[in-house]
Formats: sequence, structure tokens, C-alpha cells
Amino acid sequence: MKTISIGAALGVLVGAQAFAKPYPIDQWAMRSVVSNVSVSPNGKRLALLKIPTKDGNPVIEVYEAANLDKEPFRLDAKPMEIRSFSWLNDDHILFGARQAVRKIIEGFNQGIYETRFGLLDLEKKKVKTFGNSGTVGIASLLVNEPHKILLAIPPPGGSAKEGAFAERVRSFLPRDYYEYDLKAGTRKLVIQGKLSLGAYRFDPNGKPLLGRAFDWANQELRWYWRTEDGKWEAFYRMPVGEFEFRPFIVRGIDEIKPNHVYVTARNGRNTIGLWSYDMKNKRFDEALYARSDVDVAGVLTHSNGWAHPNKVVGVVYATDKTHVEWFDAKEDAINSQLANALPYAYDVFVTDQSRDGRTLVVYNDGPRDPGTFYLWREGKLETVGSRQPLFEASALADVEYHTYKARDGLKIAAYVTYPKGEAPFPLVVMPHGGPFARDGTGYDKWSQLLANYGYLVVQPQFRGSVGYGEALYRAAYADGGQQGTKMQDDKDDAALYLVRKKLADPDRLAMFGWSYGGYAAAVAASRTPQLYQCVVPGAAVFDPMMQINYQRFSLPKAVRDRAVKMDELSVNPMEEVTKVNVPMLIIHGDVDQRVPVDHARKYTKLLDKHKVPYTYVELKGADHFYGTLFYNHQLEFFTAMINFLKNDCGPGGL
Repeated sequence: MKTISIGAALGVLVGAQAFAKPYPIDQWAMRSVVSNVSVSPNGKRLALLKIPTKDGNPVIEVYEAANLDKEPFRLDAKPMEIRSFSWLNDDHILFGARQAVRKIIEGFNQGIYETRFGLLDLEKKKVKTFGNSGTVGIASLLVNEPHKILLAIPPPGGSAKEGAFAERVRSFLPRDYYEYDLKAGTRKLVIQGKLSLGAYRFDPNGKPLLGRAFDWANQELRWYWRTEDGKWEAFYRMPVGEFEFRPFIVRGIDEIKPNHVYVTARNGRNTIGLWSYDMKNKRFDEALYARSDVDVAGVLTHSNGWAHPNKVVGVVYATDKTHVEWFDAKEDAINSQLANALPYAYDVFVTDQSRDGRTLVVYNDGPRDPGTFYLWREGKLETVGSRQPLFEASALADVEYHTYKARDGLKIAAYVTYPKGEAPFPLVVMPHGGPFARDGTGYDKWSQLLANYGYLVVQPQFRGSVGYGEALYRAAYADGGQQGTKMQDDKDDAALYLVRKKLADPDRLAMFGWSYGGYAAAVAASRTPQLYQCVVPGAAVFDPMMQINYQRFSLPKAVRDRAVKMDELSVNPMEEVTKVNVPMLIIHGDVDQRVPVDHARKYTKLLDKHKVPYTYVELKGADHFYGTLFYNHQLEFFTAMINFLKNDCGPGGL
């Protein structure tokens, strides 16, 4: 088998027509066709998730790695939807599945789905379900005991509190740890979690090495290690309110220096670097890698997790694309050789290996490749499949990394996606959500869609974005908070920068965003002087104080106080309705658990009251997150947006 393609199943022909006009919206609405490709530990089987039809759900397919043309074994979890899976040993796959069991959300961060774990025995072709995949996690695969795994489960009553707890420190809450016997189907408690110390990291044999805890009384995060005499001792402490500004994340064990761990931290610098930290003496020992322009984004562990579990082999950072500073020469050589062999190579990684290292899964992702999986075996490289096999690379858009200065002189980075044709182009400013997040460097479906329909797209990494140092991050909190003010200026300044470069037409500018990006689009609708011809707020936070009230009593105090102050000072679109001066397309899912649909319904009611025109699309059954936007949601959403931009965005359309 050269490729796995669903073109025939969809009845869609891919050919030269793609270059003459944009791809149809129904092709953009498809979810990833192939994903989660991985090989069994012995290298004999290859498993993947595949969506066989446009509006279908993923099924697990398991192939013989030596013969990908042979009919695979398939598992469909109907009426549940399989979300992901992982190999536990040569014959068992653990998968997570979900099902919509309610028509309305139960409250903030409590959606309509229930989730379960499933254990697939490939020898017996049987499935056993257990646990809740929203709360159960794999603590250790126990690679030296192939028929056992270590599970982490929140104690009774813990999951509700965890669900509302600030995401940045959720991993510090306690867990109970169970050893699960895959053959017998039984489990036994090995460690009972407690508030004082209850979240552990284990070695490959299931021995706890490191621990974490959140001290509620002192509002303090704590990291623990197991000393030479077997006692647990805190080696680092931090007020919870400082974690988002100066994160301290343990990335792995330093195999060269005893009693040392790899951590990513600032340690007095503007940018996050990788450090070797001395747990015994409670101090930073050595800076292993750091940059002055961007943060270290994380580390890479060895692609052969069976032979080298949790071994750190490289450090990752992102500028124009994802870059790796390799510590392991062999891993570096393998990835580099494969990158030279792949078409449109961009971000190329070996994502999985068999235990003997002879069978590899390779993945490439980039502006001209939506994501393609390959199998390397016995010196041959085979194409397994693509996330979006209907798109030709030559029809997709290039992306460039730019930097510009905001009006107050702050340096801002941006990703610019170019349509075909001659500049100046109509421009869509597309701010990311969060707002304390960042855009990636690979394939971005929304920007590629817009570029395919003729729009230049800019994704500004405005103040408050992560990955560019503490100064840029903290600038969002200056004078109490800059949501809707200087953070908004940064987005406008991205558009003006592209106008000055004669890449964007000053009379054809729009803004589209989702979540916080939707909030930014709503704020843009009422600004004067007005820069844009229209805006598209998606899943927007129209009422910042309503949003913070959803989680006011579950956030740690320092985090809550800062968030409340920032939202009190933010521009509130609910108070700006009479100032709206451009056409608006508002899009919201009716079961959005993170930004409930009440935001959009309250806002549109005010628009109606003041006779402000707008277009509203409510996506039935759509939650906030991208993984809950199914084919029908994306078809409705993308169709409405492209039609709106073309026909209703200012005089004559964008």
C-alpha cells in the first residue's frame, strides 16, 4: 500500500481543478482523515485512527506492518467516538472514547460528553471498558512488566474540583495509583494520594521518583524528590501566583548528574531556558540551552520510548518554524536523513519506534503539508496516510515569519499566510485564543482556508502571548490589564504594518478570531477610528466579568485576584454595543462549556435592542474546542464566514 486515501470513498476527484479555484468548503470541513499512527512494541503491527467518510467518526485500524495492503482489523466504538489510543504491549491497545449524553451543558467546564477507557485485546479481538478517560491517566507503562500498567485516578470527589481548577496547576492535585493487570483484568491500589503529596512521577519499573503538591493554606506549589534514604523532601517551592510568569517545569531526569533533573525555567532571565537543577542542594546548577529571542518550548524525549523511556534527547524552540537543538547524535541523524527524503519537509519527526529500533513512524507537518505519516521499515519508506489527503501541496499557501513594532515600540512577532496572486491583498487579522497562548509554526487549517479563498492572513503574537519572554507576557498586565487596549493596538498594528509593506489593501481589512480571538474581534467592531470593514467573533467572550465569575471561587486566590482586576479593566463589548460601526458575523456553539452560549445570546439581544445589524450562526451541538467541531459544524461555520467576507464585509464585500 503506497497511501491510505479516502478520495474514492468520498467520491471526490483531486486534480488540476484545485489550482484554478479554491477547494470546495466541504473539503475544508473534513476532520483529520488519518491520525494517531503508531507501531506496536515488537514492530509487527501498525495502528492508526481513520475517519472513513466526511461526516464519520474515527475507527481504529490495525495493519500488519510488513503488508499495509492487507485488509486491517477495525474497531468502531459506536455510539461512542474514539478520541485517541496508545499501545500498552504487543497485543493490547488502550483507547479513550466519548459520547454526547446531554443536550445542554451542566455548567462552566462541564460539557455534554462522558468519556470512557477501552482496552482492546488484539489476540482475543475483545474489548473491556473501564474508568473515565477524562480523569484516568497512565502513570507508567511498566515496560519491564508488559502485562501490567500503572494508572493514575483522582480520589473520589476530586475530579469535579479538578475540572474547575486552574489548568496551569491542575497537575499538582492528588491522584491514587493502581497497578492494572492486563491479563487478569484486575487492579490493586499501590499509592493513595493526599493533598500534602499526591501527584507522582515514576521510573519505568513503577518506582516513584518525583512528586508535586499544592499547599492550599499557603497557596504554594511544591516539588518533591525521593532522597537517597528514601524520604520525600521538597526541593522547590513557588507562590502559585508566580507560576504563570516564572514557570518551573520538571522535564526529565538528568542521567549525567546524580540527584539532578532537567527543568525549564527563567531563573532571572527574560526567556525560559533548559536547566540542570540540583535537587539535593536546591539550586539551579547549569544552563543547558537558552535563547535571548524566544523561550524554550519544551524538550523531546527519545522516539524509542520502549528502549529509552523518558530519555531527554533535545530541546525545542519556535521562531519561523519548530527548531530542535539535539543532545542525541543518533536521533539527530535519523531525523535529518528522513527530512531530506520527504517532499515538502518542514517539521519532520520520528514519532514512534519499535523496541528494536527497526520500525519507525515518521511525521511531517507544514504549510504545504497538512500532516503526513510514513512507515520506515527494512530500509524502505512507505506513505501511510495524510490528515487531509484531498489537498495538493502546490495549492496550499506559504507562511512567513515577520516581526514589527507596535505603536509604543514593543517588538511583536507574526505569522503571515500568503494567497495566490498579486499584492496588495484583502487581509484577515486572526488573533489566537487564550489570550495567554501562541500560534504554532506548522499547518494551520483556518489560515490556509482563508488564503485558499484569496485572503492574506496575519496571526500577531500580541503582548500576553507565551513563548517570547516574560516582558512580552507581563506587558498584557501593565497598569492592571491591557485587554481591549494595548493588546488590541498590537493586532491593529499588524494590519498597518502589512499595509505599509503594500501587502495588504487598506480598504479591505477584517478581523476573525475564536475564544479570546473572538473577544478581540468584538472589541474591534466598536473602535474608532475604524480600521476594519467587518469582524467575525467566534465563541467570543462578550462579557469578561461573566466569564471570570464562572471560575471565581475555584481559582487560587492570587490568580483569581489578578484575573478579576484585569477583567474589570478590560474593554467590555456588552458596554460598547451602541458603538458598533461595521458588519458582524457572530458564531457560537450552543453547548460551549468554556465560553457558554449565554455570552452570544446576551450580546445579540443588546444588538437587537439598539437596532444594530448583525448575522448570527449558532452551531447546534458544538462545544468550544476544535475537537468538538465536527464536519457539519465546520461546513456551516466555514460557509457562513466565506460568504460573509465575500458579500457582506463592508461595501461590496472584502
